Amino acid sequence: MKFLGLLLFAYLLGSVPFGLVLTRIFTSEDIRQKGSGNIGATNVRRVAGTTLGMFTLAGDVFKGALPVYLAGAITGSDNLSCEIYMCSVALLAFSGHLYPIFLKFKSGGKGVATAAGCFIMLSPAASIIAVTVFVIFILLTNHVSAGSLAAAAILPVAVLWFTRSWIISGCAVIITILIYFRHRDNIKRLLKGTESVIWGKKRL
Repeated sequence: MKFLGLLLFAYLLGSVPFGLVLTRIFTSEDIRQKGSGNIGATNVRRVAGTTLGMFTLAGDVFKGALPVYLAGAITGSDNLSCEIYMCSVALLAFSGHLYPIFLKFKSGGKGVATAAGCFIMLSPAASIIAVTVFVIFILLTNHVSAGSLAAAAILPVAVLWFTRSWIISGCAVIITILIYFRHRDNIKRLLKGTESVIWGKKRL
């Protein structure tokens, strides 16, 4: 039962909309009605400030990392069953963020921070590579979405390189595909040159 219980816990924790909760508490605003309408850290930072944005980021990373850590602690061994279980937990936590039950499966985030939390536990070295790529592309393009997409693209390759596990790499591929799906509007704006920037004003 504890195995099934953790799967449910992972999805429920992933469903907690930290960005919405924090902005409601500290600003009385509904983040879904502001900025891009997304509940993630980027929109929270843009609408409610850097401090709440950072707390949202921490919460979204946490809800990916904690269930996967617990899954590893429960299985207690490095084998195929352990990898399958940890990846199942990661996918449920990630899915909870994208399709949160507490928001009627709508208005979920784009999953980058929660995915980072999952892979900090599944492959720390690959996570470092992905975060490095994320930062580099942000500095080069001035777009958070470009950094997110670049990091997601490199993640499966880095995971396979460091873990040599097709199970964990397959999990990374699924998550990358879903991140790209959730960023489809951002991709269109990037191609048009109208995507929001971090510093300065976006082109019209």
